[in-house]
Amino acid sequence: MNQIYLDLVLSAIFEQFHSEQDFYQAYLGISQNQWQQWKDGQNNLSPEANQKVKNLFSDYEWMLSQKVIRQTLLFPEKRRIAVAEYREMKTIVAQRWIASGLAQVEMIPFKNKNEEENSDFINLRVTIDYDAWGYSDILTFRLPAHVQNQIASSHTQTALLDWVNENLTETYTSLDD
Repeated sequence: MNQIYLDLVLSAIFEQFHSEQDFYQAYLGISQNQWQQWKDGQNNLSPEANQKVKNLFSDYEWMLSQKVIRQTLLFPEKRRIAVAEYREMKTIVAQRWIASGLAQVEMIPFKNKNEEENSDFINLRVTIDYDAWGYSDILTFRLPAHVQNQIASSHTQTALLDWVNENLTETYTSLDD
């Protein structure tokens, strides 16, 4: 098991689930022992479970994670900062998409994949739509709910875009999993 891949997967799990146990038991439907063996590289998950792990990422986020993994193979010194670099690159890409005028930005109530809405967080979704079903590029950021209050006071899309440009990198990369 590539440690950087595992670190990125665990980071995505902690963004989308209350706990690692919640992920492997309720979402994957496997035991702690099976999960630990997979993490240790001692067994494989079923194709369905592997797809669920990959679905922690949008297609674009998956591609970005693979680039980060490749960077750590080429530059071993990047291994200790791989998750932080992945998060930072997500924000840089989102900001470039927005600056180009091609991206849509929306705030969506955060939902744990196994539960109802959680008011402590929101998801900020940045999307480029190519007018072909299934081919949109999507980046999603789990952020503290108070961010919505900072933005909502002006009720404009411009305020949301300004907040992303000024605050997304610092807010998203400083979050603890």
